[in-house]
Amino acid sequence: MKERVRTNSLITHFPNPLKSMAKILIIDDEQSIRSTLREILEYEKYSIEEAKDGQEGLEKLIADKFDIALCDVKMPKMDGIELLERVQMAGIDTQFIMISAHGTIETAVDATKMGAFDFVPKPPDLNRLLLTVKNALDKSSLVTETKTLKRKLSKKYEMVGESKALAEVKEMMDKVGPTDARVLITGPNGSGKELVARGIHERSNRASTPFVEVNCAAIPAELIESELFGHEKGAFTSAHKQRIGKFEQANEGTLFLDEIGDMSLSAQAKVLRALQEHKITRVGGDKDINVNVRVLAATNKDLRKEIAENRFREDLYHRLSVIVIQVPPLKDRKEDIPMLVDKFLDDIADEYGTKKKKVSADGLKALQAYDWSGNIRELRNVTERLVIMCGDEIGEEDVKKYLI
Repeated sequence: MKERVRTNSLITHFPNPLKSMAKILIIDDEQSIRSTLREILEYEKYSIEEAKDGQEGLEKLIADKFDIALCDVKMPKMDGIELLERVQMAGIDTQFIMISAHGTIETAVDATKMGAFDFVPKPPDLNRLLLTVKNALDKSSLVTETKTLKRKLSKKYEMVGESKALAEVKEMMDKVGPTDARVLITGPNGSGKELVARGIHERSNRASTPFVEVNCAAIPAELIESELFGHEKGAFTSAHKQRIGKFEQANEGTLFLDEIGDMSLSAQAKVLRALQEHKITRVGGDKDINVNVRVLAATNKDLRKEIAENRFREDLYHRLSVIVIQVPPLKDRKEDIPMLVDKFLDDIADEYGTKKKKVSADGLKALQAYDWSGNIRELRNVTERLVIMCGDEIGEEDVKKYLI
């Protein structure tokens, strides 16, 4: 017979402003335990549901969203460990707190190693139970917030459009993304090369690892090696402490070398070695450091012309260009402009905290007639200018007035 939960009149309250919204599922095959836990947690203003075994618990977790599951270890039909495994396989992010009698504490500890938030021994100390629930709820809130931020970030770097030219780029991204192949992304400034790089990273097995970007054109030639490979303390006059470079920061992830055509020849030689040997050496150091990095590179230059004029290493070019993706300029995908403008209007309204404005059909035609030498970046800037300077609906005359 399982032990009944002992109530404790001296319960410490742990204020949590989110708890009135929190849903908790109690999964235990003993009615008395479920009833006692329900009484305690409902008193604390949590929303409570019950399941009498693991199978019913799984059905409820699939059907509804719960912040926390208080789950017994030993149950008929499906025990708590199997339920935890099934929930994780289903991608459900409910925080599990295992409830265990004395003989199953070791099993409960193993469950925490498998992903359970914590375990509470029977009979539970109610102060500890409430504190554990509060902490699990905090983690659940953090997990939800992280997912929301990731969705926002993903939306920020979304490639918008249905043109044939963009569809071809997306098809190549889908094919190359899951591999570890190096990719050279070419195209004019403002066309979305960074979006392609991020899209490839998100499609890869490294999606949960760092994406580290280096703008090679923005870093002085004398500092690029330190930026990429790091340096040891005292390596040069201003090297007051050791610095970890971008290759090490991107270890196990993706390193995006933007505008690689502007990199110095000496830095190119070191990048080539890193790609060949998967090793780097910090500036001023003599120790090889192993790195596992997928390198994506981008340029707006004709690298074959740069090679002919001895400004770019041909061997590095061939290392980088296993796959070459040409990003089209906006003038070659003008049918995407209405969708892009609509996205920018959404983004700007979110940023400013204002009502989303509209662009009339004539206004969109005027935008499509323009030759967008600055590509998507220029379109984004012009859309923001129109939002600031115009009324609720942006017309053709507004576009003509503020386009340049």
